[in-house]
Amino acid sequence: MMPHDARPEDLFLTRRQMLHRCGMGMGALALANLVGQAGSLAEAQQSINPLAPKRPQFPGKAKRILHLFMNGGPSHVDTFDPKPALAKYAGKPLPIENYKTERKTGAAFPSMFKFEKRGKSGIEVSELFKHTAESIDDLCVLRSMHADVPNHEPSLLLMNCGEARLIRPSMGSWVTYGLGSENQNLPGFIAMCPGGYPIQESQNWQAGFLPGAYQGTYIDTQHTDAQKLIENIRNNFASVDEQRRQLDLLLELNRQHEARRQNDSQLESRIQSFELAYRMQMDAVDAFDVTREPKAIRDLYGPGTQARQLLIARRLLEKGVRFVQVWSGAGQPWDNHDDLEVNHRRLAGDWDQPIGALLKDLKQRGMLEETLVIWGGEFGRTPTVELPTPGSNAGKINGRDHNHWGFTMWMAGGGVKGGTVYGATDEFGFKAQENPVHIHDLHATILHLLGFDHEKFTYRWAGRDFRLTDVHGKVVRDVLA
Repeated sequence: MMPHDARPEDLFLTRRQMLHRCGMGMGALALANLVGQAGSLAEAQQSINPLAPKRPQFPGKAKRILHLFMNGGPSHVDTFDPKPALAKYAGKPLPIENYKTERKTGAAFPSMFKFEKRGKSGIEVSELFKHTAESIDDLCVLRSMHADVPNHEPSLLLMNCGEARLIRPSMGSWVTYGLGSENQNLPGFIAMCPGGYPIQESQNWQAGFLPGAYQGTYIDTQHTDAQKLIENIRNNFASVDEQRRQLDLLLELNRQHEARRQNDSQLESRIQSFELAYRMQMDAVDAFDVTREPKAIRDLYGPGTQARQLLIARRLLEKGVRFVQVWSGAGQPWDNHDDLEVNHRRLAGDWDQPIGALLKDLKQRGMLEETLVIWGGEFGRTPTVELPTPGSNAGKINGRDHNHWGFTMWMAGGGVKGGTVYGATDEFGFKAQENPVHIHDLHATILHLLGFDHEKFTYRWAGRDFRLTDVHGKVVRDVLA
């Protein structure tokens, strides 16, 4: 018996609609057969919930990622790549090739900070990161990173999306596409940035041509109240049951609308966002409320926005969020063309204690082995001083320009070899010289740690199989534990 009176639109189908419905029916039969053979309920659920947990291509050591993004480009020669030879040439031109930079640079500019060997590994770390250095034996320091150009916008997109110019899915979107999420009441991918968007805004965590469910959810962590952190997290006018009935009606209407538009990805994203917003009312407030942490833990991380961000990040990872990205702040805070000593000391002061606490906290909870922590910016800075340029800096001659030729990042946990240094820049820190690691190589290595072959981890779009590493990249196997 039909649940409603017959409608003309149900009785007459166009040839296109007939073929579409029959085709979908055959696909459903094939899917049911495949699922039956696999005997996996989880696989069947993928057609319903794109964020349901998935298995990687092979067992990976990392289950989740925390990306600490120092946007703007921290100076590697002042943080994790000591270059004593700069002191010898202080105030003099360097006897090397004149690498092209975005602005004019001059003489050698030695670091203003002291380096010291730390841990059993004896890796040298700047005084700026003394708390982080307490966990140096868990860090793998990549001193030979390099990118393509010395400009923020393309370098940010290259680091985050594997492509400097065209719209492509972000790394966090690829990861959640491949692994789903372990918590269906929170987004699988969260990007936290206090004070507004960074350069390139939401493109840094875009889903691109992947389904909208894999887009990063932005959180402005300058706020402490959960209702300000996440807009409209609570409905003050309807009960949860009433919201569910309203949402079911809206879902039905949206599905009918979507069916006439050949599964429009933007509409699908909107449908998923309504569902997620409803579920988040349960878990989000708890996840972002750091006052629920013991005082000893809060004291370990210290005061300030960055400490609160990292404590929230650990809570999100603990609750099953797959990919968490934590930004320094709006704009490009580490972009210190002038007053580098003052600004780097201030920024590192905000980050150092929280990072040191995070690494210890993850380790004592048994989470570090399965959590890949990544630190770095979109490029480094020149070992030479930046010269005054009209409209670009104040002309104080105490800062550094952008440097994509060579810079440093580090990784910890998640299957990397701790207490090691991989690669090197030249004796002055200008260009990656020993075992260069391109961004594509970094992405290939990250995917390998998660259990994916970067050459086979693809998504078909516009008649082509796309991947995070495009047609490049190799796994840096020497950094694997």
